[in-house]
Amino acid sequence: MEVPHRAVVNFLRSMAREPGLQSDDVLLAVTTLSFDIAVLELLLPLTVGARVVLADHAQSRDPFALRDLLQTSQATVLQATPSTWRMLLDVGWPGNPDPFRPPRLRAFIGGEALPADLAPRLLAACAEVWNLYGPTETTVWSTCWQVQPGQPIVIGRPIANTQVWILDPQGQLCPIGTPGEIHIGGAGVTLGYFQRPELTAERFIPDPFSADAQASLYKTGDLGRWRHDGQLEHLGRLDHQVKIRGFRIELGEIEAALREQAGVATCVLTTYAPTPQDVRLVAYLVAKPGAAPNPADLRQALRARLPDYMVPQHLVPLDALPLLPNGKLDRAALPAPQTAAPAAHTRQAARLPSTPQEQQIAAIWRELLGVERVQLTDNFFDLGGHSLLAMRAVIAIEQQLGWRIAPRRLIFESLGQLARPGAAEPHTV
Repeated sequence: MEVPHRAVVNFLRSMAREPGLQSDDVLLAVTTLSFDIAVLELLLPLTVGARVVLADHAQSRDPFALRDLLQTSQATVLQATPSTWRMLLDVGWPGNPDPFRPPRLRAFIGGEALPADLAPRLLAACAEVWNLYGPTETTVWSTCWQVQPGQPIVIGRPIANTQVWILDPQGQLCPIGTPGEIHIGGAGVTLGYFQRPELTAERFIPDPFSADAQASLYKTGDLGRWRHDGQLEHLGRLDHQVKIRGFRIELGEIEAALREQAGVATCVLTTYAPTPQDVRLVAYLVAKPGAAPNPADLRQALRARLPDYMVPQHLVPLDALPLLPNGKLDRAALPAPQTAAPAAHTRQAARLPSTPQEQQIAAIWRELLGVERVQLTDNFFDLGGHSLLAMRAVIAIEQQLGWRIAPRRLIFESLGQLARPGAAEPHTV
C-alpha cells in the first residue's frame, strides 16, 4: 500500500480532535507494527505530546498479562479489537478499580464489527467507548462514533476531510436507508497497491463528486447505508473477503494454497459461526481419484505457508461440491462442519482422559468447541479451535486448575501434553 504523508497527517489531526487525545493521556499500545492501526498508537501520542506504554509480544497475547499491564500502566486510552476487549473482561479486568472515582479509560474499538452484547459491558467499565471503521486503503480509520447506551451499533460519520458515499452497482447514489456499497473519498485515500496497477485500477476509481480531476474513490466492498439520523451503518461484506478476529482474509488465497496440496482436486472456503463471537474458517475439499488427503498433513502444510489465523479450523471432505442448476456453487447446500468420532476399528485404542486434570481440560474443550469427545492425542486447533477460543480455554484452565498456559501451546501440543505433570506450574506462563 502506498500511503502519502498528507493522508497520515490528516488522519492524525482528525483523531487528535475526535475521539481525541491530550498531552496528559497515557496510551497503551498493543498492536503489532504490521497492522495499520499501529499508526494511531505510535504516532498520535507523539503528535500531541502524550505518553505511550508499549506492550511486548507476550503481554499482548496473554490475557492475564495484558490485564495487569492495563492496570499498572495507568493507561487512559487503549485501542483494540472487540475480541481483545472481550478477552480482558473475561479475565476479570475490573475496568474501574476505584468505585469512588469515575472511570478514566477510553476504549477505541475497531478491526471488526462491535457486537451489540459487548457494548454495554464496555460502557459500564470505561469513561468513553468509540467505534472506529476504515480500511487500510483509506489510511486506518475513516469514520468514528461514540457508543451510546441503548443505541443501535453504527460506525458514525466521516473524519475530517473525508467523504463517504453509498452507491448502487451502477455507481448511482442510494437513497437514505437503502443499502449499497461503501465508497470513501477525500484526503485519506491512498495512492493504491504497490506495484499492482490492475488491482489499483479495479478498487480505486475516479471520484465523480470531487472538483479535483485526480481525486479517487475507494470501493471498500462493504455493504452499508445512511440512516435517517445521519449515522452510517455497516451491514457486512459484498464479496468473499471476510474479517475474522480483526484480520481481513481473502478466502481465495487459502483456496489457492489448498489446491496446491497433493491429493486435493478442488476446494471452497467459507465461514461457520456456532455463535456470533465464534467465527471459524471451513474448507470443503474434494479429493483426486484414489487420494485421501490427511487433515493433519494439510494443516501442517498450510501453517508453513500462511499465518495461523488463515488456517481453517475445519477441513470437510466431500465427494463433490454442491452446484446450482446453472452450474454455480450452491453455498447454502454446504453441510455444517462436524467433528467426526473415531472410526469403529480405532475406538478401542482411543486414549481418553483419565486424571482429574485431563478430564477438566477435556471438559473445557468440549464446551468451547462443541464436540462430544476429546482424546489425549487431540489438538485444540485441529478440533476446530482458533485464537479467540484458545484465549477462552486459557482463561478457563487458569480459573479451574490454577495453571497459566501460554496460548500458543494449544497450537502445537495435545491435551495429554498440556495436562501431564509438570507441564504447567501454578500461575506461571
